[in-house]
Amino acid sequence: MTANSAPATSSWPAVFTIAVGTFALVTSEFLPIGLLSHIADQFGIAAGQAGLLVTMPGIVAAIAAPVCMITARTLDRRLLLIGFTLLVLASNLIVATASGFAAALVGRALLGVSVGGFWTFAAATGRKLVTTQDGDRATAIIMAGISIGTVVGVPLGSALGSVMGWRLSFFAVASLCLLVMAAQSLFLPKIVIATGQSVKSLVETAGSRGLALPFVATALTAAGQFAAYTYLEPLLVENAKVDPARLGFVLAIYGVFGVVGTFLGERLSRRNPASGFMLVALAIAIFIVMTTLLPAGAPAQAISVALWGAAFGAVPVCLQIWTYAAEPERFEASSAITVSVFQIALAIGAFGGGLIADAQGLIGAFLAGACLNLLAAVLVARSLFLPDAGTKET
Repeated sequence: MTANSAPATSSWPAVFTIAVGTFALVTSEFLPIGLLSHIADQFGIAAGQAGLLVTMPGIVAAIAAPVCMITARTLDRRLLLIGFTLLVLASNLIVATASGFAAALVGRALLGVSVGGFWTFAAATGRKLVTTQDGDRATAIIMAGISIGTVVGVPLGSALGSVMGWRLSFFAVASLCLLVMAAQSLFLPKIVIATGQSVKSLVETAGSRGLALPFVATALTAAGQFAAYTYLEPLLVENAKVDPARLGFVLAIYGVFGVVGTFLGERLSRRNPASGFMLVALAIAIFIVMTTLLPAGAPAQAISVALWGAAFGAVPVCLQIWTYAAEPERFEASSAITVSVFQIALAIGAFGGGLIADAQGLIGAFLAGACLNLLAAVLVARSLFLPDAGTKET
């Protein structure tokens, strides 16, 4: 299969193997959030230091994404995706068997390489496996894997950690990666790229006026999301007085609604991707605030957490459809930059949220996250309703 021609029929099994691959990848990325206290106790370090296991992949991914895009050139995308899944497997095995915290960090850095590479090529490759009219649906399915992994990684880690211990949790996800590799080897066709990306094309994409607003909105939304979401567990336990036995259930609800949000995001983005993203960012801000302000233990708070999950679940697909619509011929390059922006913002948001939480309390971190998402919504709305003041596409 060549990258320059759409297939006559859609290969949905191949698309689903990419989606499951993104699920395994992002689940691995967020798995430690639900296991931080166990890992910290094992290595005899503070919980804040253990948090480096969450930020390390993001930092590495931000560097790896453009590097992978440039160095991949015309390499078969099938081999790339299988290789990145292999890196996820290796990362989880390294962490699971680490004798010290430094070794675990090495494993997480290896995961960052895969995060950067897989995110860069997954959606673009998915579009090459389906007909032109099925492109947005393929993107939604692949982004569903990311959304599920983002919201399931924390409760899954918490649940597996309490039953199996944190090391066996990483072994379990490594086993999933092995199955994903087998499926990808079976269903993914060879995908030949006629022309690879270059440093010049990456710079041109970064400077595109049509993509500037999506990149800025991505940074604000990701930073705001993880300034709050990273500390959702302690907020629910300490402030909302959620029974620890029920914590996994509340987080699981967040995850289920995140999947629903992915396909809602596809529908919101069909006519105007920018307006879809605006609505999602505004919803995230509203539901973050609701989560912090509703009375402790109120059922309405569980509902607000679920709606927050749905709103954030829509972010990846809205963003991918938006950047594709703005510059379809630069989709791989824009995906690489989006990964870098998202991961840097994720790390800054999680770190900044921690500083605010230490200084002002957990609610302060959540309100800061809501404000960043509100700012993203306002900037996009300004470009929609005052186009002369916004960023114009060349």
